[in-house]
Amino acid sequence: MLLASGMNFGLKRTMPHALGVSIGFLVMLIAVGMGVGALIKSSEIVYNILKYLGIAYLLWLAWKTTISRSVGSAKNSNEKPLTLLEAALFQWVNPKAWMMAISGMALYTDSTNPYSSMLLVAVIFSLINFPSVTIWAMFGSELRERLKNPNVLKKFNLIMGLLLAASAISVIFQ
Repeated sequence: MLLASGMNFGLKRTMPHALGVSIGFLVMLIAVGMGVGALIKSSEIVYNILKYLGIAYLLWLAWKTTISRSVGSAKNSNEKPLTLLEAALFQWVNPKAWMMAISGMALYTDSTNPYSSMLLVAVIFSLINFPSVTIWAMFGSELRERLKNPNVLKKFNLIMGLLLAASAISVIFQ
């Protein structure tokens, strides 16, 4: 998603999206560390609601990516990158973010010192997360120049949309 956003909107306009991913995931990690992850794991209904909301949202984003017109069209149309808040909130319906947060907290927190180890895990994940998602946005921004040809861009957006849809659908079978 950040690659496509960087490509369609440039790095500067995509940075709120990247920051939102990082902040949203940090808050999720802390919530999981405080027990929300255990609640989700213990309730199949809550887990499935989050899972299918996430899948639906990813499929909608895949569709939007697939029909994105051109690199330049984003400046002159209703298309816009995710805001910081939208990207942060998206983490809460992103099944893969939940799995990472739950497994990360389960693996790396110390039961004898749960709160300080939970905060340490959250900080370390965040220190890794923000540069990582920013690199995806930078790759997209660099592709921007290479994909000015509308036919090439259309194929690229189709491939990116299909990959995102495949990623969403794969969650059904996990």
